[in-house]
Amino acid sequence: MCNRYETPEEREIEREWRVGRNQPSRWWDEVVFPRGKGVFIRRAAHQAGDRRELVIGQWGLIPWFAKTPKLPYSTNNARSEELAAKATFKQPWARGQRCIIPARSFDEPCWETGKNVWWRFRSADGKPWGLAGLWNTWIDKSSGEVHESYTMLTINADHHPLMRRMHKPDPRLPPDQQDKRSVIPLPPQAWDAWLAGTVQTAQSLFAIPGESSFAVELL
Repeated sequence: MCNRYETPEEREIEREWRVGRNQPSRWWDEVVFPRGKGVFIRRAAHQAGDRRELVIGQWGLIPWFAKTPKLPYSTNNARSEELAAKATFKQPWARGQRCIIPARSFDEPCWETGKNVWWRFRSADGKPWGLAGLWNTWIDKSSGEVHESYTMLTINADHHPLMRRMHKPDPRLPPDQQDKRSVIPLPPQAWDAWLAGTVQTAQSLFAIPGESSFAVELL
């Protein structure tokens, strides 16, 4: 699970996704933690074609049934295998409320030394990541205040040569059944399909790039 990532500069987001030009001065977090303010890209509503819009919201999806935007449980990550069944995520997933989360880098813990050593992952080509996510809009019934929020999707990484090395091993499970997790970086050619395609099309994009796609820095 990812619990920390860096957002790109606004000019990087504009250059890569052609969004952000009409936004006010940046006020989202440069380093985003759960329940912090981040930015995500979704298909623009009520507009023709596949136009995109930049949205600022909470990293931690607020489901429709929440009584308050301050949740007592974590929703910043969502297992891709559970999207259709888990109450928190199944409505946004069924409605196609998919988003792209721009990230300059993301951090994961490695426990191979017996201690938590943070690794920072950047794209080998130097461009920002476009990570797969879901979004939701929650409205406070008492005040009418609108809250935008999002979650970052994860996929099993037990067999990935690099990402399976992340996170603390569960001593109760064998090495090939650890359910190590990875975020899902989307290639640029898949962005439109992810935002506007069918559920089946979106599912076909659940994959982790090869090890050579990552540039790693130990923190």
